[in-house]
Amino acid sequence: MPMIRLTAPAGALTEQGRASVRRELAAVLLRWEGAPDTAFFRAQAWSYLVELPEGAQITAEDDAPRFLVEVTVPQGALSERRKAGLVEEATKTVLSAAGLGADDAPRVWVLVHEQPDGTWGAGGSVVRYADLVALAKGQRADA
Repeated sequence: MPMIRLTAPAGALTEQGRASVRRELAAVLLRWEGAPDTAFFRAQAWSYLVELPEGAQITAEDDAPRFLVEVTVPQGALSERRKAGLVEEATKTVLSAAGLGADDAPRVWVLVHEQPDGTWGAGGSVVRYADLVALAKGQRADA
């Protein structure tokens, strides 16, 4: 159930970055979650880009664009090491998509939301983390 959403002011991403950032962020999330690289798991990694209208985002200091990456994963799917890696790589991915450098990293926030077990459903049924782990093990064996 990994989901990743980037909120950014309209026009803050380069044309190429806008075209590729959703898939790149989804791949980053799957990699750090440790999911198998299969069509099934790639199809479950939903990625959104929410572009805010001009003037919708500022700070008390300036009008430079800020970027919010929200990640939703099952509780327990990410160790502290994996969270740190995810935050670092997602930040770099957004900076690249915006044509910005490492000095602009503080303008990218990454929030990791862990969904408690039993509170996510798909296909009309509750999906538990243990079910996903078992499915991933089966997909690795089939790969």
